[in-house]
This record gives sequence, C-alpha cells and structure tokens, in this order.
Amino acid sequence: MSGQNKLFAICVDALCDIDIDYVKTLPNFGRVLADGSHIRRVKPVYPSFTYPCHVSIMSGVYPDRHGVPHNEMVEPGAEHPPWYRARSMVKVPYLLDHAKARGLSTCALNWPLTAGADIDLNMPMTLPLFYEGDPLPFYQGSSTQALLDRYFRKHAWALSNQRASLDLFTMCVALDIIEDYGQPDVMFVKLCDLDSARHEFGVDTVQARQALDWHDSQFGSMLDCLRRHGDIERTNFVVTGDHGQSDVKRVMNFNRVLMENGLLTLDSDGKLSGWDAYCHSVGLSAWIQLRDPNDIGLYDRVYDLLLSLKGDPLFAIDYVFTKMEAARDFHLAGPFDFIIESAQPISFGHDPSAPLFTPTAPGDYKTAPASHGGLPTRSHMTALFASGPSIRRGVEIDSASLVDEAPTMARMLGFDMPDTDGRVLTELLNI
Repeated sequence: MSGQNKLFAICVDALCDIDIDYVKTLPNFGRVLADGSHIRRVKPVYPSFTYPCHVSIMSGVYPDRHGVPHNEMVEPGAEHPPWYRARSMVKVPYLLDHAKARGLSTCALNWPLTAGADIDLNMPMTLPLFYEGDPLPFYQGSSTQALLDRYFRKHAWALSNQRASLDLFTMCVALDIIEDYGQPDVMFVKLCDLDSARHEFGVDTVQARQALDWHDSQFGSMLDCLRRHGDIERTNFVVTGDHGQSDVKRVMNFNRVLMENGLLTLDSDGKLSGWDAYCHSVGLSAWIQLRDPNDIGLYDRVYDLLLSLKGDPLFAIDYVFTKMEAARDFHLAGPFDFIIESAQPISFGHDPSAPLFTPTAPGDYKTAPASHGGLPTRSHMTALFASGPSIRRGVEIDSASLVDEAPTMARMLGFDMPDTDGRVLTELLNI
C-alpha cells in the first residue's frame, strides 16, 4: 500500500529487563535503542510461559480470553503432554488478522500458535521439543506451501543433526523471504536461543550474553537485507521479549505430597494409577487439579492441605490461589482448581515417584537451573524497545503490560484493534 508504514517485530524469547543496559552496547539492537524508545519492564501474563505470552503479544488479551493458559495441554500422568500449536485453538483475532483484513501483506516465522493460520507467508513454531527424524511432517499442512516448496529442503540441514538450530533455520528462511518476496508489510519473527541459554546456565551468565550477541548479529543480517530489498525508512522496528526468567536452586515434586496424603496412587512400575488431586508443573508455579471439583469434601480437604503448608518451613508455600481468584486477579482460566507458588528459588516437578526435593537439571524447561511460569512480579520481567517513523525518540517508560503491545503496534500501522485488554502506549508514539 502506497505510503503505508511497515512493521518488523522480533521476539527474543526470555529477553529480561536486566538486559537493557547490555543491549545498549550492541551494534544493532543498540541502534534501535539509541534511535527510538523503550519500556524497561514489561509485565508478562500469568503464567509467564512462552505460548500464553506470545498469544497475548499477538492478540492484546489475557489467557482467560484467548484460551492458551500453558505451553502444554496438561494431562495427569503424562510426562510429555502435547503442546498447543494450531491457530484454531486461539479464541480471539490476532494483530495479523486485522492487518490482513486491511489489505496488508503478512508474515510470521517461528511464532507459536500460528499453525494453519491465514497468514500470507507462514512458517510456524510447530516442532515438538524432543523430535526425531525428518522435521518436514511437522510443518506440512500448517505452513505456507510455497515456503515449504521453496525453502524447506534448502535449509532443512539446520534442523536435522545433533547441532540442530531452530533459530538458524528461521534466520535462513527470513532472509530468503525478504530477498525473494520483498519486505512484507507486517513481519513477526521469534528467536529462541537466549531462552535456551538461560534455562541451561542461569539468568545473568556469560552464556546469556553470548546468546544476546548472537541475536544481535541475526538482527543485523535482517537489517542489512531490509536495506537492500525492503523499505527500511518506512519500517517501525519492535524488539520485545515474552517473559523473564529466575534462577532456581531445587525442584519440589509436589505430587509426592499428594500421594503421601492419599490423593493419588502409583502402580508397581511407579506410574500413575489413580488420582483425586494432581499437580501439573508450570515451572515456578503449579496447578492442582481435582478429579471432581464438585466434591465439596475433596475440595475442602485439598484446600486445607495447601493452606497448612503455607506455615511449614519445609515447603514455604507463599501463595495459594483458588480458580476464582486466578480468574479475578490474573485473568487466567485452565484445567486447575488451585495454583500454588513456593518461596523462590523453587520450581515444581510432577513425578510422584521422585523424592520430594531434587536438584535442577537441563532438559525440561520447567525444572532447569533457570525457569519461569510464576507470578510475573516475582521474577525478572521482560522489556521492549522500538524505533521507526511512528515512534518517538528518547522516551523511557518504566513499566507496561504485555497486552499493551498488540494495540500499540496496530496504531503504528494506522488502525486500532477492537476489544483488547491492553491499551495503546501513546507516550511511545508520534502519531
């Protein structure tokens, strides 16, 4: 569209508020900060997990409305439940939907919950966390077929060996799209390596800063490609995170507590054989699900148990929220009847056959040396910085909410998103 400003949004998974000062020193992200404005602390949604947060970034609403409360579709006893993936699972419109309806060309690469979405150029985040074999079947039927035909085999090497890198694959496709198709009017890209580095090594580490350096180089390559094949002067750049992380020292396997209180049973192989109450790990928080929430006796029994642990120094449970309180205070609905959080730095495991407390270990993001998923105010928050023709220079906002991002980006494109939970951050904008 002639004269239409463009939007290029990149989400760096686990970008933290503490990263802003370091990011200022980087050649590419630092230029966006120097030329534009930033929000030092962006409050994620609850729980502060990748998929609920990404859907809120794209929709401007909280999980109780968009319908994605967790990365996983939790199932009692399941060690690796299936993840939310399909766009059809989201109950509300995306910013990309509104943009496309207004005749703008759209692109999303490695963005969660976009599988099968009506996006012009779409390569969604759809690979399972632990996949084996050919990755192509995970993209078929959920991606833009022209992208699969043109780029998948060209770049599949990045996904198909022991050093597989989803970010490297995403970058290769992103650069090819800009070069071959021209710059889309609205383009969203997600990068993951910072999140992985923090899970494995901790929040404020050399490895985390190395991942930020890597992402800055990737962003620089995209900027160079836009200079040669796009319209960089009319592009609003938004760099955001989805959640922060916190360092974790040990893991509480809370199903052990439920088992010892007669609320679940195991078979001879240590597998779940029956349950009246079950704990789903949400990293730094945990969901307690009742088999029959209408059983008043069971409800009171479990609630009394959880409240009793608040005074026990071994468990140090800081918070116990009912389902009603979670909906009222945090805009969260899901397959739970209670939510608990312990004094940090403790995260929650799910294995009832394990000891009550176990060390952290890389692998499962929920019980790694650093994690997230708790109350956003109890750990590092995320951040946002932006520059471009619609954005003021030199504005620093101390805090905002993740749900403010979609309506603000829509305003950069010249329209308003109806019925969001967030607001337009007009103090960032010169329009």
